[in-house]
Parts: sequence; structure tokens; C-alpha cells
Amino acid sequence: MGIGFLLWTRACFAADTVRPSSPINIFAPASTPASEIYHLTLFVFAITGAMFVVVAGLLCFAVFRFRARKLYEASEPPQIYGSNQIELAWTVIPVLTVVVLFLATARVIFAIQDAPKPPAALDVTVIGHQFWWEYRYPSLGIVTANELHVPLSHLNHPTSTYLRLTSADVDHSFWVPQLAGKTDLIPNRVNEMWIDPQRPGLYLGQCAQFCGVEHAKMLLRVYVDTPEQFTAWVKDQHRPGNQDPSVAAGRRVFETQACMNCHTVTGTAATGRFGPDLTHFMSRSTLAAGAAVNNAANIREWLKSPDHFKQGSLMPAMQLSDQQLDELVAYLSTLH
Repeated sequence: MGIGFLLWTRACFAADTVRPSSPINIFAPASTPASEIYHLTLFVFAITGAMFVVVAGLLCFAVFRFRARKLYEASEPPQIYGSNQIELAWTVIPVLTVVVLFLATARVIFAIQDAPKPPAALDVTVIGHQFWWEYRYPSLGIVTANELHVPLSHLNHPTSTYLRLTSADVDHSFWVPQLAGKTDLIPNRVNEMWIDPQRPGLYLGQCAQFCGVEHAKMLLRVYVDTPEQFTAWVKDQHRPGNQDPSVAAGRRVFETQACMNCHTVTGTAATGRFGPDLTHFMSRSTLAAGAAVNNAANIREWLKSPDHFKQGSLMPAMQLSDQQLDELVAYLSTLH
């Protein structure tokens, strides 16, 4: 429990350093699955809270009513040996409570898992890596990383997003509490979940399955866009990588060092799949899966020493000179 608390605290701190006004909130659902879970939570709290009040009340009554008095100090109080009514009550009531909670939980699980898929649903493949997220939009021909963009869903025109979840290495877990419950990403297996966000904005989440030393910095950022915003984002993602001749020196550094072996930049010779796609790198607000704000200073520090932001990151320090770092940062900063 201590390790889990430390990891959770570290994750919340990392998220707050990027956007302090966006807490991970399980009590503000913005999607149908999250709303179903929220109402189930309130129902369970109500039943268990009532049980606690009754049991605690009876305990307090017994402690006060049958406390030691001078009259009984020299003799044993009257003894009661069994009560069929009481024993029947404390057997039947817990059984009925468990049955009710089981049926309520089963209803929510089946309502979420068996919901019909709308014809206009968007399919996204989510691949968990140590320690970042890869997103693939098969119908749109888009590949991006760490920041998921999905369209807003209206009640009169549902636009759900269906996520196919898998892992490239170890077990991960996709959890954005305001949008849905957590679902695990397991190697060689595909799990599915869906969301239908009904309010635009940014929603934060966290890998909820311990996956290695930097599990706490494997953060999730889901942008729910209006139809116009999502259309514009898709259009931008279809543009090839920037070929600005003013940063040709930085592009040469990128293509002659090991960068191109791990990363892709559409329109160039870089077609690596081991690391995130960098074609529109600067369209993301953060780098290193939410570990730091995406700006020139942090990019330079990340290239110089990835362990500075994410100790245990699989990206190696490139051992570049100061001039090469400056040229490479200038090139990456043009990849919008």
C-alpha cells in the first residue's frame, strides 16, 4: 500500500506540474460509462454507509448501555445464550445486501460491455509502451502518441470512440476516470472499451497497472474536441513533416544519428517504430508522456539527458554536441 500511495502521489504531482487545474476526478463523469460507474458508486456508498451507521450505532449503544457500574462490580451480569431472531437477522440481511450489490454491479457491467456500437463510431488502437502511449486511427490513417484526440458526442447524434487496447511489452492499464473505468493492456491480447464524451475539454488519466520504474510518469491526456476542432486536427495530422530549409542542419542531425531508427517523420527517411511518431511533435502540449511541458528548453534537456525527466526511460542519451543539440531542437520545433 505504501508503494502504491507513493506512485499515485508522484503521478498526481507530475500531472499537476503540467496542468494544475485538471485533477483526476472520479466524481465528475463526462461520458456514459463513467456516469454508470459513478451512479453505481453512489448506490454502493449509500448501502454500505447505512450499514456502517446501524452497526456503529448499535456498538455505541451497547458500550454505553452495558458499561460497568458499581451495582454489578461484585456479580456477573445476566447472561443470554443465543437468539434465533438475531442470528437469523445477521445472516439474512448480509446475504440480501450482497445479492443486491451483485445484481447492481452486474447490470452496470453488462450495460457498458454490451452497448451497441453506433455506425458513426471512431475506432482507435491504443498500444502501451514503457513508458508512453501510441494511438493509431485506422480509418483516418493517423498515428500519434501520448495525447489522444476524440470527437465530442451529442445525445441526439452519438459519436462514440471505441478503443482497442494492447501492449508492446508488459501489462499496462488505461484509466481516465471522468470518461470510463480502467481497462488493462496485455501483450498478445486485445481488450476493448468505449467512451462517448459529452463535454469538450482536456481529461487526465494514468496508467493504473504497475509497469516498471517510470509507471507513475506514464500519464494520459485525452482531448475531447468539438466537430470543427476534430476536423481541423485530422487535417493537420495528414500534412507531411515540415521540410523548412532553414532547419536543414537539424534534419541532417536527426537522419544521421540514431533518431531515425526509432522515430517516424512522414515525408522523410525516418520510419522507426520503436519510439513515438514525431511528424507533428509540436502539436502536443507535453513530452515524455506528460512528464514535462513541450517547449524548446525541455526538448533540449530531454535530448541531452532523458533521465532528467524520466529515469529509466528507454530512450538513450545521444551524446550530441551543443551545436548538434541546438540544431536538432530547432528542427523538432518546426514539426507542427
